[in-house]
Amino acid sequence: MIDNKVPNVTFKTRVRDESVGGENPFVWKDLTTDEIFKGKKIVLFALPGAFTPTCSSTHLPGYEEKYDQFKELGVDEVICLSVNDAFVMYKWGKDLGVNKVFLLPDGNADFTRKMGMLVKKENLGFGMRSWRYSMYVEDGEIKKMFVEPGYSDNCETDPFEVSDADTMLSYLKGQN
Repeated sequence: MIDNKVPNVTFKTRVRDESVGGENPFVWKDLTTDEIFKGKKIVLFALPGAFTPTCSSTHLPGYEEKYDQFKELGVDEVICLSVNDAFVMYKWGKDLGVNKVFLLPDGNADFTRKMGMLVKKENLGFGMRSWRYSMYVEDGEIKKMFVEPGYSDNCETDPFEVSDADTMLSYLKGQN
């Protein structure tokens, strides 16, 4: 992370294109950091993985449930980032009924690595994943980060104390 700016990367995403047809009507779309953050107020939370217990039962659902409250506070977009590919992120969102929070795949972990949040989770068979955190970003500048305690490779626990939707909402309400 340089000068409190989000790192400059290109994400490999998939977007729906009905002209493709079939059961998988998607095409690849590159999405740059500037396209996501420039001129916008963004809440981004990162988590270890799609379909994992805390991420699926609490973390992502909490932000989806409180999405409208973020919008009322002037947030342009709420983004969930994970070191998973676009196909996994799409299926996960569909399975959870997520239709407000934008699921951003960091399949190559480029963003996560440059944020300094990439950790080994080999003890769980996950390989390299994101540490759990959330951040508020204005026009590409990181204004506030909530990083879970115990940042380390192969952490024996999965802390979830400060990157939740309620903590971020409390922070934003204090700023207004």
